[in-house]
Amino acid sequence: MTAEIPVVLLPGMNCTPRLWAPVLPALRGRTVHHGELLGASLEQCVENLLAVLPERFALAGLSLGGIVAMALLRTAPERVDRLCLLDTNARAPEPVQLAAFARQRRRLATGASAQEVQRELLDVLVHPRHLSRLGREVVRMGEETGVDSLAQQYAIQGTRRDERDHLPGIGVPVSVVAGRDDALCPPERHEEITALVPDATLRLIPRTGHLSPLESPTEVAKSLVAWLER
Repeated sequence: MTAEIPVVLLPGMNCTPRLWAPVLPALRGRTVHHGELLGASLEQCVENLLAVLPERFALAGLSLGGIVAMALLRTAPERVDRLCLLDTNARAPEPVQLAAFARQRRRLATGASAQEVQRELLDVLVHPRHLSRLGREVVRMGEETGVDSLAQQYAIQGTRRDERDHLPGIGVPVSVVAGRDDALCPPERHEEITALVPDATLRLIPRTGHLSPLESPTEVAKSLVAWLER
């Protein structure tokens, strides 16, 4: 792929462009756009992104960003040159998850902060070996996201749909990258995606949790470069 094709990076929930900062040096020579996950539903989030993104782009998303990326490709396949899914899940949320999303929205509406929510989730977001190094950085992303944006992201989570039926129809190169020790989106979710997409590759990074670009930036950067050069 030529360097002229811009790269769009979609963060995970309660994350900011800070998530991608360690891998950006590997993307030198390419225009990078950081998409925001905002809207009252998954469909509205996709519409908001399509209204501001370039005409055609390479698309990478982590966690909720990956979920939005799959929906965006399903909605406007002509816009996406290739797709990279990191630490994500193609399945619809289960009832217990929907209840948790609604509960967190109520907490935010009654005074909880986005950084407080982030701090409570640290143990499942980051592998223990990286926690002392990254804990403060991860909580800072929550502070930067803020209550209003996080509440919208929980609304997006609540309107997710099962993308698995659409994965076999993807006609662009797909790279699936994940921490082998991701507590939120385990390896079998990524193996499932890879098996369903016709032209997909899978890389599981050892001793890495859910926020792989922060935890193992060298390995993630290598995967992104290989994906862009396929």
